[in-house]
Amino acid sequence: MSEPSVTTDQHLNIADREATVPAVELRSIRHGFGQGANFLPVVEDVSISIPDGQFVSVVGPSGCGKSTLLRLISGLSPPVGGEVFVHGSKVTGIRTDVGYMFQVDALLPWRTVLDNVGLPLKFKGRPRAERDKHAREWIRIVGLSGFENAFPHQLSGGMRKRVSLACTLVASPRVILMDEPFSALDVQTRSLMEDELMAIWQRERKTVVFITHDLEEAIALSDNVVVLSARPTRVKGVYPIPLPRPRNVLDIRSDIDFHGLYTRLWEDMRDEVMAGYQQERQAAGMSVSSPE
Repeated sequence: MSEPSVTTDQHLNIADREATVPAVELRSIRHGFGQGANFLPVVEDVSISIPDGQFVSVVGPSGCGKSTLLRLISGLSPPVGGEVFVHGSKVTGIRTDVGYMFQVDALLPWRTVLDNVGLPLKFKGRPRAERDKHAREWIRIVGLSGFENAFPHQLSGGMRKRVSLACTLVASPRVILMDEPFSALDVQTRSLMEDELMAIWQRERKTVVFITHDLEEAIALSDNVVVLSARPTRVKGVYPIPLPRPRNVLDIRSDIDFHGLYTRLWEDMRDEVMAGYQQERQAAGMSVSSPE
């Protein structure tokens, strides 16, 4: 396998500038929390451009702002500086064409699987018959036919994740944001969910921005992996993943090219992980010693 081309400029452009309008574009993004002297910079001058239909994973040390980037893309939070675009349209509020799968299940416990999956369509004003039809189809796609009338507490963790995935996809969003969606699952269930996601993505070809702490997961799933620095976050590098598709997540992890990619990415990421760890230790020390 040829050496992957790695860009270390903080202004990354995954998409070709001469190509069509990117699905997601971050331009010189700055973000943080607090005001004045208490302002904590989290994201500092990040520019990324992602073409339509790509699966891109974002990795970096804990607390570096990975989830923050998703909130900015979805419109849940406005950036302190810079601009965010989805399919050429500037993000100025919550986007209805963006699906968001959170780390923690966002299912309503008093609603059945069918009603949970149909809820995004209800918000869009679709009639009951239409949303039930689409919800049943996505329940079938994620392998939960027969559980339409079950409640979330009656499902295993993996089954709840399948429902969450169906909820995210039922309204056919153009961009899908996924914030460590499988991190709480056991290893076997996680691998099954990763393969499930790959099969759906292969068919739908939606743009996916996937946050993970797991470097192996990022490589196994992605077209490109973006490595972020410790806080304040900058883009340290982007790695194209030239592994053949379609992929079986378990099989691809035993590929010799996979291990070469892992080694190169970890070398790029290791110092940032240690820097992030030191930041967390210092913050904890300051918190303990604070009179408040």
